[in-house]
Amino acid sequence: MISKLGQIMLYVNNQDEAKEFWTEKVGFTVISEEDNGQGMRWIEIAPTKEVETSIILHNKEFIAKMSPELNLGTPSLMFFSKNFDNLFSDLSNKNVTVGEIVNMPSGRVFNFADSENNYFAVMEKK
Repeated sequence: MISKLGQIMLYVNNQDEAKEFWTEKVGFTVISEEDNGQGMRWIEIAPTKEVETSIILHNKEFIAKMSPELNLGTPSLMFFSKNFDNLFSDLSNKNVTVGEIVNMPSGRVFNFADSENNYFAVMEKK
């Protein structure tokens, strides 16, 4: 039986650039960074160290060679924010591509793009 979602694999073209984006622009924390010395490197990031689910930044090219059967597309992720307006302004001020704020039945939402033009969404949760 599955008890929780542990990690989300995010396959990126440039791990260092992705790490910089998520930590410096979005405010995530690096939980761990590993390198097996044989080309397999991963960077675990999360909004805080106390979360149950983290994102693992993997090298897309390396994983494609190692496991060609995997779907390396970007997962559709919805983040929640209690400081929705502040986050929207902060990302905008850091020159992150952000979409319009949209009112949905479940709350206000906007999307943003990372440095590789992958889009993610944020929903206001009070």
